[in-house]
Amino acid sequence: MQKIFWLLGLLVVSFLAFHLYSGDKATDPVPEEVTSVTPIEDTVQFEEPKKTSSIYGIDVNRKLVIESKVRPNENISTILSDYNVPPQEIDLLARKAKGVFDVRKINAHRHYKLICSEDSVAKFMIYEPNKIEYVVFDLNDSVSVYTGAKQVSTAESTITGTIATSLYESMIEGGASPQLVDYVADVFGWQLDFTRLQVGDQYKIIYQKQMVGDEVVELGPVVGAEFIHEGNPFYAVRFDQGNGPDYFDEKGHSLRKAFLKYPVKFTRISSRYSGRRFHPVLKRYKSHLGTDYAAPTGTPIRAAGEGIVTEARYHRGNGNYVKIRHNANYSTQYLHMSKIAKGMKPGVKVTQGQTIGYVGSTGLANGPHLCYRFWKNGKQVDAMKVELPPSEPITEGNKSSYDSVMIDMLARLHQIEIDQTDFPVLAGD
Repeated sequence: MQKIFWLLGLLVVSFLAFHLYSGDKATDPVPEEVTSVTPIEDTVQFEEPKKTSSIYGIDVNRKLVIESKVRPNENISTILSDYNVPPQEIDLLARKAKGVFDVRKINAHRHYKLICSEDSVAKFMIYEPNKIEYVVFDLNDSVSVYTGAKQVSTAESTITGTIATSLYESMIEGGASPQLVDYVADVFGWQLDFTRLQVGDQYKIIYQKQMVGDEVVELGPVVGAEFIHEGNPFYAVRFDQGNGPDYFDEKGHSLRKAFLKYPVKFTRISSRYSGRRFHPVLKRYKSHLGTDYAAPTGTPIRAAGEGIVTEARYHRGNGNYVKIRHNANYSTQYLHMSKIAKGMKPGVKVTQGQTIGYVGSTGLANGPHLCYRFWKNGKQVDAMKVELPPSEPITEGNKSSYDSVMIDMLARLHQIEIDQTDFPVLAGD
């Protein structure tokens, strides 16, 4: 009898143990790694459809996009022929481009993009003549050509420095571009002789830059600046009185004269106006009634002021040169050009800053430079010392508006500190 009870007890314990085990197993969470296992029948992966993307407003989803630069001697025909565009279609495209963009002006080293079908047939070509504008050549069923521009934003930046050798070297070492150095030289051109700055002179420049995304595509203009020369501050504030922006000092006086100080972008003066100078070619002493600016061959030469071209020709001593009459009192002359700019001939009107030729060494010159000559009342004078009338100062009607802008700008400039940690301490300091 006891044996029967023992067997019944064993059966009950086994039954309870079985059900307790099964219940625990059913309620336990499945380990995380098990849930991530992909069933065998679903192991083939299909790419999720991508969000539609575009460039220049063109859908490039499932398209082949090729980016490159135009190679020397390459043109639209050679580029498109490599991507299976037939000659007759290229010819039609060139004809459709007339009045929109001259395809002959596709220049070497400029960027372009091709948008191709999956079988590498070009459907669009986008050419960028500069960093902002672009031309779209549409090779789809309805061949067309149109232009566009990237979205440009404006930001402000500052640069400061202390002169150790020259303005150019100081600004370049501070991260500026040669273009920005030129802007600063033009702003202060008649207040400061940048070829005779002193060690320890300081500057603070606030300038604008044009941006496409994160890329700087254009610098300028300078909106405000302070230059401390020999302990004296010189200020420049940009302000528009209604005839275009100009630069003025803290008293409202114009910083601009009727002529540019530098007919070539800011550079080195290699020889000054002199009544007696040893001529490097003729090997004898004679007067030098001009100012020489050393610059690489091909550097653009700018008209110092608005006027009428009176001469544009070659002379064995002057080489290729241009002479401009500005008014009854003033004329300027530009010698030794490598070539005269297209369109320069007697009677042509030029504007201040317009390119009239390019630096060279034609005539009696032993190296590339510009010899700049200045006439006042029919007599040659020193262009660096001639007294010229300033442009119009701030008018009475604009004085209140200008004072508000000027006070704000000077406050901003005074808040900028100049980092002198990299400036060498001179002996005796």
